[in-house]
Amino acid sequence: MDVQRVKQRFGIIGNSEGLNRAIDIALQVAPTDLSVLITGESGVGKEAFPQIIHQFSSRKHGQYIAVNCGAIPEGTIDSELFGHEKGSFTGAHDSRKGYFEVANGGTIFLDEVAELPLSTQVRLLRVLESGEFIRVGSSKVQKTDVRVIAATNVDIPKSVKENKFREDLFYRLNTVPVSIPPLRERKDDILLLFRKFAVDFAERYRMPAVNLNDDAKEILINYRWPGNIRQLKNVTEQLSIIEQSRDIDELTLTTYLPDYNESKLPALIERESADQNTFTTEREILYKILFDMKNDMNDLKKLVLEIIQKGGADSEVHENNAQLIQKLYDDNDDPNVNYDKHKPLQQQYEIKTNDHRNHHHHNIQDTEEIIEESLSLVEKEKELILKALDKHNGKRKYAAEELGISERTLYRKIKEYDIE
Repeated sequence: MDVQRVKQRFGIIGNSEGLNRAIDIALQVAPTDLSVLITGESGVGKEAFPQIIHQFSSRKHGQYIAVNCGAIPEGTIDSELFGHEKGSFTGAHDSRKGYFEVANGGTIFLDEVAELPLSTQVRLLRVLESGEFIRVGSSKVQKTDVRVIAATNVDIPKSVKENKFREDLFYRLNTVPVSIPPLRERKDDILLLFRKFAVDFAERYRMPAVNLNDDAKEILINYRWPGNIRQLKNVTEQLSIIEQSRDIDELTLTTYLPDYNESKLPALIERESADQNTFTTEREILYKILFDMKNDMNDLKKLVLEIIQKGGADSEVHENNAQLIQKLYDDNDDPNVNYDKHKPLQQQYEIKTNDHRNHHHHNIQDTEEIIEESLSLVEKEKELILKALDKHNGKRKYAAEELGISERTLYRKIKEYDIE
């Protein structure tokens, strides 16, 4: 059956290339028993594709069961899928078959499969690999022949990295991937869908269908539609019921799109890495700045040196300045040094810094003259007496007062130290 007939049978509206490609893949994989993973944003119409696959498969006369994994509590999901024995848990008054047992020979559609707990994912992986399962509270292994079709609006590879979804289960489900494009990538289909919904609601509520003017159509086409087809259908229904006029202009339409202005802003890109990658990036930037500053300083020294050498080599002042800058220039790193983009900046910076320190360590010479100071109390006392006498022109009375001793003591000290 061709794509157009499939669209008519399952009520799919649109002619975009991505939509036609998804339907074509579904038709090709339908005769096989391969597992299929359907991906797409919420509201794009993923629920129609499992039915297409089931109806064009050899299992079309078997049971078709659709299970919303996100709507079943975690504590009962295993019982719902695989069944349970009587008394296996509180409230289990009777034995019960699970969906995999009921759908034997048919197809089971697991919607929002990424919401399954990790423990249930292990059970599901066993069913996919061997067709075996065990009821909750039982030890008996049972067999089932079920084709599994799964769907999700979650980025499963990202969930795998975050350890929220088993990698082996992802590859087992993703035997044949079917991707449904979002409505914003199907701009030519938006007006078709709007007219279809407008006519349907007009018949349901027995009123004329709403129409859009040219400006309103432009807004409808360029809107991002985060809720996709489901949101477009809701907006059309609201317009059909609330608005008295059947002719909708752009101002009226935007009142039903509360985030219309925000939708025209660039989308925010989620940062892959968390704090660690951010820190590494900022650190690399810092070392890059340090290298640039070092190169700039060396270039400046080189330039000044050239100016001085050209400006007056015969002058003694210029000669001294040139020698001084040449010394600074020689003591520093090579002015033509550049960082290697293929090596970590931190490593290069630390190596250059250590080389610079080692260079100075080997070239520093101790030129300071060290004078050993006497620590003798006698010498210090004699020195103070001489300073006091000199200050007061040899007058012992005032010198003794300056030193804080009696004049007799000062006289005795003068004789003792043989001070003239």
